[in-house]
Amino acid sequence: MAANSFSIGCAKARSWERCSKRIKQQRARVYIIWRCTVLLMNWHE
Repeated sequence: MAANSFSIGCAKARSWERCSKRIKQQRARVYIIWRCTVLLMNWHE
């Protein structure tokens, strides 16, 4: 019984790591798009 709950805990931890990694990647993409947009809007030539 203890081994089963341990494996479930590990599965949850692994999925959380994947989830947080995805969130970090998404935030990085949004930041890059935001920076490009600001750069283009402030570009005077």
